[in-house]
Amino acid sequence: MVTTTTKPRKFTLASRASQLAQIQTNIVRDALAAQHPDIEFDTSFMTTGGDHNQSQALYLLGGKALWTKELEVAMLEGAVDMLVHSFKDVPTTLPEGCEIAGVLEREDPVDCLVVRKDASWKTLEELPDGSVVGTSSVRRVAQLKRNFPKLVFKDVRGNLNTRMAKLDAPDSPYAAIILAKAGMVRLGWGDRVTCDLGPPTLLHAVSQGALAIEVRSNDDEARALCRSITHWPTEWACRAERACLRVLEGGCSVPVGVHTTLVQAEGEPHKGRLEIVGAVTSLGGERHVEHKIEAEVHTVEEAEAIGVKLAQVLKATGAKEILDEINVDREKKIEQAKANDEKVDA
Repeated sequence: MVTTTTKPRKFTLASRASQLAQIQTNIVRDALAAQHPDIEFDTSFMTTGGDHNQSQALYLLGGKALWTKELEVAMLEGAVDMLVHSFKDVPTTLPEGCEIAGVLEREDPVDCLVVRKDASWKTLEELPDGSVVGTSSVRRVAQLKRNFPKLVFKDVRGNLNTRMAKLDAPDSPYAAIILAKAGMVRLGWGDRVTCDLGPPTLLHAVSQGALAIEVRSNDDEARALCRSITHWPTEWACRAERACLRVLEGGCSVPVGVHTTLVQAEGEPHKGRLEIVGAVTSLGGERHVEHKIEAEVHTVEEAEAIGVKLAQVLKATGAKEILDEINVDREKKIEQAKANDEKVDA
């Protein structure tokens, strides 16, 4: 009698090829391997459209899908099994056949100020009038213009390594740049963080600081593995934020800021008190709509419903007009960029 043994399936995790993306993918791989030592987990890294274009502003490049589309094609074709993302870079609506199956515990989601190496400034308030602060986020610029109108905000693209190099270059125009603190910590560069920029100074991006794992919707085995390492308070908080953003129809180029806490009920698993703050700010910082909701939640669907309610309140109290103006402004800039490209080609 011949007996055969089925070799356990190997799972391949994929992400972008940047140093930070690779570190984040290895964090997820190690968490999976620790929970499932009998299963083999491999990694694969690829360059995406967002990595190729490091010059144009994000609002001219098609939004967050720029970072995820090629990865999703590879996964849907079966070349890889799981995608590891910075959750803030994932569009609120995924392609058919894809879903977020796992969310790891969140790093501190705040933004941070990083001044150039030769500078002694410790806060935004200490920067001289006219100082150039680098950031690619219209959310950050819009919020900070409210309290720091004498600073100059300039786009700075590239992965974290590239942006830090641009900051520290001898001919750098930047006095400082603003980054997500989580990325600096994961890269081991926490000592370069000059100060945190949390609320009320700056509300962070939706899902900032969290890692998400995307799988094929029909891959039950991969989903189960991801659920085994999911940190539910982070997942519930991030899904509430994403539900808010989805209703506001926001993305990389929309100044939507949030701040969320979920305190787990003592002795009661999967129950907690959710507090979520959301804000929409005009591009020039002149108008700012902000609202907070607190509620007990017992399921992730209830958390998402709170996010939807928050968005509806924001839209009803002035955010809709701000977002409509931003969309018109974006279309004008896209048309201008196309016209400039045509001039160059001619």
